[in-house]
Formats: sequence, C-alpha cells, structure tokens
Amino acid sequence: MLTDNHGRKISYMRLAVTDRCNLRCFYCMPEHGLDWLSRTELMTNEEMLQICSLLVKMGIEKIRITGGEPFVRKDIVQLLTGISGLNGLKELGLTTNGVLTAPYVPELKKIGVRSVNLSLDTLDANRFFTITRRDEFSNVMASLDAMLSHDMEVKINAVVMDGKNTQDIIPLVELARELPVSVRFIEEMPFNGDGHVYDGSHWDYVRILDEIKGSYPQIKKLDDPAYSTSYNYQIPGHKGSIGIIAAYSRTFCGTCNRIRITPQGELKTCLYDDGVLNLKDLMRKGASDEALQDALLTAFSHRPADGWEAERARVAKTGIHESMATIGG
Repeated sequence: MLTDNHGRKISYMRLAVTDRCNLRCFYCMPEHGLDWLSRTELMTNEEMLQICSLLVKMGIEKIRITGGEPFVRKDIVQLLTGISGLNGLKELGLTTNGVLTAPYVPELKKIGVRSVNLSLDTLDANRFFTITRRDEFSNVMASLDAMLSHDMEVKINAVVMDGKNTQDIIPLVELARELPVSVRFIEEMPFNGDGHVYDGSHWDYVRILDEIKGSYPQIKKLDDPAYSTSYNYQIPGHKGSIGIIAAYSRTFCGTCNRIRITPQGELKTCLYDDGVLNLKDLMRKGASDEALQDALLTAFSHRPADGWEAERARVAKTGIHESMATIGG
C-alpha cells in the first residue's frame, strides 16, 4: 500500500491526456484559449501506459482519465483499452465535457469504463453558451442520454459561479429527481489560466447547501464513502443524489488519496502545488522503472499536509496562473 509522509493512503490517480479543449469555459481559460502544448511536449500513449502500469504495481487502484477534453485526443480509445487491461487496476473512470462523447459510449462500456464525470454547469442552453463560449449544449445532453441508456454511473459536475449560474442550482438538483445521477456542485477555484484570483468568499459549500435546503428542507445527509471529496445528500423521492465539493475550502485534505499527472508528465501530489517531478523527462532520459519508482516514493514522502500549505509554497515562487485544462480536471 502506498502512503505519504502524513500516513495517508495513495490509491487514486488522475491522468490528464491533453491540455486542449473544445470549450472555452471562462472559469477555466481565457476566451482565446491557451498556448497549447506541442505534440512532442505531450506524453505518448506508451509513456502514459508505462506510468500507469508502474503506479498500479505500486498500489494505485483507480485511474481517472481527464484533460483538457480527453476526446480531442485521437488515440484516446486505444489508450483507455491499454489502461483497462492493467492487472491490479480496480476502476477506470473518465471526465469529459460531453461534446464528442456520445458516439464512444458503447465502446467505453465494452472497455470497462465504470464511471463518467460529465461537466455541466447549467441546463439552460443560452447560459451554457455564455459560460462555455460554444454552442454545444445539445451534444452534451445527447452524451448524457447515451451514458444513461448504457447504464453507466454518471456524476454531473457543476462549478457554482457567483452571478453566472447560481439560478441553475435548483434545476440541476431536479435533474436527480427522475435520473439515477449524482449531481455535484463544486466551489469555484482560481485555476482560470489568466491569473485572476478567486477569493472563494461568495458561494462556498455551506452557502450552496443552504440554497438547496431552502427548496428541499427534507434533504438528508448520506454517509460519505472513504476518501470522498464530496459531502453527499439524498432528497426523499429522488432517484439520484446530491454532492457538494469544497474544492476551494479544502476540507477533505486530511483523507486525500489522489495524485495527478499532467499532459506533459508532471506529477502533482496536490491540486494546489506547481508540480514536484517530471516523469516524462525522466523516461526520455532512459530512467528504469526502479529509478522512476524511487523518484515517486521520494515525492510522496514530501507531500504537503493540505492544499493551503501547497498553495503557500507555490505562491511564493509563481502564484497561480495555470488553467485546470493544463492540470487535469
């Protein structure tokens, strides 16, 4: 079992396969997009499979593929197929914006992708366009329909933004009345790609819950699974459930079991650090699996206690300027 210097189990890896995205959500990146990584800067399928294989042998049990948007990477199904076959991997998941996903759903189910996180901040087509700067709402909803028709476990992730989509909280909760989905509301974070600092003071997890309670006073707290990043709730009579993720407040750091690897192979032992080890560079210099393992174990032994400590360390050097697309959602 992998553990860090604070005794926390490390069993979950989020692997970002690209920084590119076909949406331009304002809380994630500027309207013109980002300075995209060149193909040579991205990890190859072989490099990503090597990292996944090594980390599964070391104790990683769950891998979630993220981006950017994974389906803008043309060889994504090939990569997913390779990862799904790793001996010892217990769960393979995927995070997507749903724009291109619908045609792939039958194959994803066949490969063994158990759960999909679908990013969807509003159920209003006009607000969707305002938030994402793209007219793709119908494609996203088609992907949701396809996932549900294939009995996939779906979590809908909605970032709550002051003055932008708070009126969508209750309609999104209503989505869980008839559909077996988990609707999860996420505090906005400062990873918007332009250096704008979000102070986290407007819609934290307490205010989001109070908003929901105002319409559903009968809402009940559920037992949260081990290592959960969300506070989970059930409304009597609803097929689905509700979750609230304190991503900015960082109330779950004490049980965090996850690491992230960026598209260029940078290991992040905390969402709020600025990268602690470049695995791609080590592999391209010919490092053996043993050398990679030693480097990983050293990084895990210097993990910050929480996101606040990680942010303090990086702000002193660089501040927060990157996009979630370059980190891996």
